[in-house]
Amino acid sequence: MNTKELKPVAYSVLDLATVIEGKTPADTFKTSLELAREAEKLGFTRYWLAEHHNMISVASSATSVLIGYIAGGTSTIRVGSGGIMLPNHAPLVVAEQFGTLASLYPDRIDLGLGRAPGTDQVTARAIRGENFNAVHNFPSDIQALQKFFSADNYNSKIRAIPGEGLDIPIWILGSSTDSARVAAAMGLPYAFASHFAPAYFLEAIELYRKNFRPSKYLDKPYVMACVNVVAADTDAEAEWLSTSILQFFLGVVSGQRKLLQPPVENMDEIWGIQEEHAVGQMLAYSFIGGAQKLKQRIKVFLQQTQVDEIMATSHIFDHNARIKSYQLFSQVVQEISSVEV
Repeated sequence: MNTKELKPVAYSVLDLATVIEGKTPADTFKTSLELAREAEKLGFTRYWLAEHHNMISVASSATSVLIGYIAGGTSTIRVGSGGIMLPNHAPLVVAEQFGTLASLYPDRIDLGLGRAPGTDQVTARAIRGENFNAVHNFPSDIQALQKFFSADNYNSKIRAIPGEGLDIPIWILGSSTDSARVAAAMGLPYAFASHFAPAYFLEAIELYRKNFRPSKYLDKPYVMACVNVVAADTDAEAEWLSTSILQFFLGVVSGQRKLLQPPVENMDEIWGIQEEHAVGQMLAYSFIGGAQKLKQRIKVFLQQTQVDEIMATSHIFDHNARIKSYQLFSQVVQEISSVEV
């Protein structure tokens, strides 16, 4: 397939359970469920939540608990982790938690795995305790999980109950080429965090595809890219709404994190040239605009990358505007996918 061809592409949601200024995590969870229900109606494939810790504007720290809440409030959409930061947890505990989720919501749970801490080093130490300085082997931890989920593990002295014998898809998450090699060697689907780490995206997915080894889980490479999306009725409105995400990432760059801030008229009053440049680099794969602009840019992105699935995350202050953005995004992707090639 050459880069001028288009293929049908699945579309999904990544939710960080972002807490906005003036609201609480309790408010956030309610709006997340509302968004998940709307995404289900719009034909989104999956709704993922990401493990982060010690971040004032991100309320998805107890990721498996929140997955259960979202899955329990929806009916068909797949719900999962984007991801669980595996070095923070014993594989057995992850197997039990996701085995419980998969038992409650059969054929709807995804387990995306990352190896970053999902936080700062001080907090990672608090999470891992004496294991902080231990050598964590990401591939062997994944293999341990696969063993716990295997029906063949019934004779083992250590079993995941529930979890054993359940078909829970495991995804490898990455923001560099390292996880691409792991996903390729293990024959697992690969999700790249291009929404905040675009530098290695093209290199990583090429490496993954080139080195992919078919497995009992997957017969050919499957790539999902996560991107930022802010869509609105007009380009100007989308640009205005996007100043919330600019402020969000300014907090990441500066280390001065806040609750998600409302849009502003002029970012130049908030950041300097160096900060603007750093944020711009992180947000290279961001699609901001009205439906027509979005369609043009996403079409080019899909032609160039040939990803199998595109996952959108949207840090939008107003809940109704956020829902509208996902409505427009789904409409655009459906239109692109329906084009005959």
